[in-house]
Amino acid sequence: MCWERLQAFLFPRETDTWLAVLRIGLGLQTAVYALFLRSDWHYLFASSGKGLVGREVGEAIASFDSPLIPKLGWLVALGGSVNMSEETVLSVAWACLLSAGCFLLLGLFCRPAAIVAWFLHLCAAESGGLLAYGADSFMTTALFYLMLSPLPDRYSFDHWVVKTKPKNPQLLGFWRRVLQVHLCFVYFIGGLAKCLGDGWWNGSNLWRSLIRPPFNLVSPDILIRFKYALPALGISICLLEVSYPVFIWMKKTRLVWLVCILAMHAAIGLLMGLYLFALVMIVLNLAAFGVPDTSTSAHTPLMNRDQ
Repeated sequence: MCWERLQAFLFPRETDTWLAVLRIGLGLQTAVYALFLRSDWHYLFASSGKGLVGREVGEAIASFDSPLIPKLGWLVALGGSVNMSEETVLSVAWACLLSAGCFLLLGLFCRPAAIVAWFLHLCAAESGGLLAYGADSFMTTALFYLMLSPLPDRYSFDHWVVKTKPKNPQLLGFWRRVLQVHLCFVYFIGGLAKCLGDGWWNGSNLWRSLIRPPFNLVSPDILIRFKYALPALGISICLLEVSYPVFIWMKKTRLVWLVCILAMHAAIGLLMGLYLFALVMIVLNLAAFGVPDTSTSAHTPLMNRDQ
C-alpha cells in the first residue's frame, strides 16, 4: 500500500500545460538574459587583459569543483582550432543563446533549443563565476529540467507541425513533481537559514540588502520612514519560506501562498533591480504550482486509475 501511494505521488497524471508555462517562461528568461548582457558580453568574457577580470579567473575557480564543467574557454579553444578569433566565437555563442531563447518562446526545435540554452548559459555562468549570483544557478537548474522534460508540449509549433503523439501523462506528472519537490527544499532551507539568525527578525538584513549598492534603488529616506515595517516584513518572509512546503501543497492555502511568493519575488525585482532573479523564480513557481493540478488523488493506486 505504501509503495502504491509513493508511485501515485511520484507519477501523477498531468497535462503538459505546466510544461508550456515552463518552456515559454524560460524562453523569455534566456532571451532577456542574452539581451541584458549584449553590450557587456565581450567585456565580461574576454580573456585576461581584454575583459573586466578575465575569463580565465572564473574558469579556474570552476575547475576546482570539476574539470568537466562546461566553460566558454572550451568554445574559444574549439574555434581556435578552425582559425576563429576569440571575439568571433563569443559573438556566435551570444547569438546562439539568444536564438535558443527565441526558439523556446515559439516552440520551435524545443529539445535542441533547450539543450543549447542550458549548455551556453552554464558556460557563461561558470566562466563569469565571480559575477554570477542566485539567478544563474536557478536558471541553469530550470533549463536542465526543461531539457529532460517530455518536450514538445501541445502549445508549441513543433507539435502543430510534426503532430507528435500525446505525451505519457504519468511522465509529465513525474517531472512536474520533481520541480515541485525541488522548490519546497529550496524555500524550506532558505527560510530555515533566515530563521536561525536575528537579522531577519529585527529587519536589519532587509535594511542592509536595500541600501547596498548596486541594489539601492529605494531612497534611504523612504526606508527610514517605514523602518518600523522592516521587522514585520522580515518575519513574514521567514515564515512564508519555511512553511512553503506545507501550505503550498494544501489546496485551500495554495493560492494564498503562491500569490505571496510571487509578490515577494516581484518586490525583489522592482525594489532591488534583480529582474532576472525575480523572473526565473516567478516562472518556476507558476510552472510548479500555478497551473491547476490535474492529477487525481495521491492515494489512488496507479493500477486503479488506468481502469
